[in-house]
Amino acid sequence: MARNTRPFWKSLRLLRKRALTFAIAAVGAAAFLMSNLPLPLLLGPMLACLIAALAGAPLAGAGQFGVFMRTFLGVAVGASITPEVLAGLPGIAASLIFVPAFIAVIAMVGYPLFRRGFGFDHPTAWYAAMPGGLQDMLVFGQEAGGDVRALSLIHATRVLVIVTVGPLIMNAYWGVDLSRPPGDSIRATDPVEIAIMVAAGFFGWKIAERIGLFGASILGPMILTTVLSLTGIITHRPPAEIIQAAQFFIGIAVGIQYAGITARELRIDVTAGLVYAIALAGISLIFFEIIVQLQIAPALDAFLAFLPGGQAEMVVIAILAGADLAYVVSHHILRIVIVIMLAPVVARIMSRR
Repeated sequence: MARNTRPFWKSLRLLRKRALTFAIAAVGAAAFLMSNLPLPLLLGPMLACLIAALAGAPLAGAGQFGVFMRTFLGVAVGASITPEVLAGLPGIAASLIFVPAFIAVIAMVGYPLFRRGFGFDHPTAWYAAMPGGLQDMLVFGQEAGGDVRALSLIHATRVLVIVTVGPLIMNAYWGVDLSRPPGDSIRATDPVEIAIMVAAGFFGWKIAERIGLFGASILGPMILTTVLSLTGIITHRPPAEIIQAAQFFIGIAVGIQYAGITARELRIDVTAGLVYAIALAGISLIFFEIIVQLQIAPALDAFLAFLPGGQAEMVVIAILAGADLAYVVSHHILRIVIVIMLAPVVARIMSRR
């Protein structure tokens, strides 16, 4: 009997944690909305969950449903890629060639910072310095014998700082209104097309996951929806309400990374992530200035393309800012591809030496 009841009580505890987490996130979103702060449905839940986690509240994410909500960001990007956009992609090449140099500079600054400045071991320092996707860096770091918890907190802090400060800069410098609806209302969108978008998001995610594609929840739906967009089956982005819901769950996913944090982790791991985020901001500013001075791309697009936040978070910001999604997303995809392909190879070479 005890064996049969244990999973029930475990599931009940998880449901309670999720209910508490969603309530806290909703309060954070409401506070941001009433204060007219930027990205209320992303930053509000994210910072509210962060504060609750630091206070010791038992939090839990939305599980697979939260991952599913990310798929609509991939659908939004794919729906933005039309034949006209595709024809202009070769013009992005002049900017993309700076991405490998961008990663190299980050590695040369980040690795010594973590290894010598904060005393992390080699695999932890290396994968903490790599500006790749959170899940990919955790997997690589764990396989190399690194500290997974430290990696989680460092990368979560990187994303938290960049996603919080970036919109403030955009609002102050370019006057970008990030509180506006990210598209048409659900009432103005064909229900059949919405159903196709939902199917494209789900099946694109699952197919990409099955074949082992990195960032499956975003790239899979993006690839599938691009095909549907180029063939004229999909002609709109997902409705504003769906994108707003996706923001809410992404904010929760970042904030709960700090659940169960200890004083030592706060003092060392989070501080390391904060210092690293500041260093990244400086490096990003240098490359941003190069792109703008060479007149390769508009300033706002270049700013978002070389701001190494999380893939999902940057897509949300790019959508709300009205930026060139093809330009911005291509840079983040190339950055993550290069890191995933080369980071383990370079790490092994460095270990032998």
